[in-house]
Amino acid sequence: MPVPTRGAILREAPGSWEVTDLLADDPRTGEIQVKLSTSGLCHSDDHIATGDMPSGHYPICGGHEGAGEVIGVGPGVTDIREGDHVVFSFLPACGRCRWCATGKQYLCDSGANIGMGSRWDDAESFRYSLPDGTPVGQMCGLGSFSEVTTIDVRSAVKIASDIPMDIACLVSCGVGTGFGTATQAGAVEPGETVIVMGIGGIGINAVQGAAFAGASHVIAVDPVPFKQEKAREYGATHAFGDIEEATDFARSVTNGQGADKALVTVGVTTGEHVAQALASVRKAGVVVVTGLGPVSAVGLPISSMDFTLFGKEIKGALFGDQNPTTDIPRMLRLWQEGNLKLDGLITNRYRLDDINTGYQDMHAGKNLRGVLEFS
Repeated sequence: MPVPTRGAILREAPGSWEVTDLLADDPRTGEIQVKLSTSGLCHSDDHIATGDMPSGHYPICGGHEGAGEVIGVGPGVTDIREGDHVVFSFLPACGRCRWCATGKQYLCDSGANIGMGSRWDDAESFRYSLPDGTPVGQMCGLGSFSEVTTIDVRSAVKIASDIPMDIACLVSCGVGTGFGTATQAGAVEPGETVIVMGIGGIGINAVQGAAFAGASHVIAVDPVPFKQEKAREYGATHAFGDIEEATDFARSVTNGQGADKALVTVGVTTGEHVAQALASVRKAGVVVVTGLGPVSAVGLPISSMDFTLFGKEIKGALFGDQNPTTDIPRMLRLWQEGNLKLDGLITNRYRLDDINTGYQDMHAGKNLRGVLEFS
């Protein structure tokens, strides 16, 4: 029998989150049911609410950064049992497709229906419904803005039971995306000069990723003084309010050349941000674009000469080029060893009914990461 629960849904976009009663399906073959403990308030869900990244189905239950306890296991699931603790991966990993087999789980073919919020293998099959039977999608097939959810086992990573759930949920998206943007997608090397544009839930972790990788200069860029201060706490050597100042400083410490890498993690990324990042890097410098912007926005105000004559590169990154099944446990191990700062990332905690307040705080620049707590 479907399990009654409560979750935050969008009925349309632009729209605001509505907390309502839902029914979560019993787990089918290859699925598990999870009682959520915590869920991060990621900017990606806000992109769904604003319409920058519209969902293929409405209504949709938001949330893709979560952790909880398994309360039900469907047929065919052998590596996860009831009582296990899991972290969600907003990108499924089948382990068999071309991308998984070549170490690029973040591009797994199972995610083809990720924009529909449906089951991975059937774009017309949904795991949530309203009490009147209306199908409800799940953000990234997860729907972590709900007390209970049913997900595909390909979207779950089992973790040790002694890891706090509020810490665990952070590596589900924000920490992994930012940390990987620096360490893997950006391949930051010791001694490099790195600019990080935008210090939110992703950018703050790009900062500590660049510092972890041994960059000599980690230059944070954000107009909010609070975020500049936090960036310094997480490894930034310098912080500026705008990219022009950051670029001038990068040139001053590189004999006029510019940064080696620029990591674009702005909450609403535009073509202008990418152009500014490209202008900030040296010859053969690399720009990594991780931030999301309106899907309808096209065009970059840049010259092709930057590529032809100066050998610069622009690279996109999804989950920081990380592999969920290996890198989520690795990040938690780094935290346990004291090499990755996670505890202080949670700026404010909210109840489910206060979710819209949480996003208002994010827009006001008050949060590095807000977290929903369900228990």
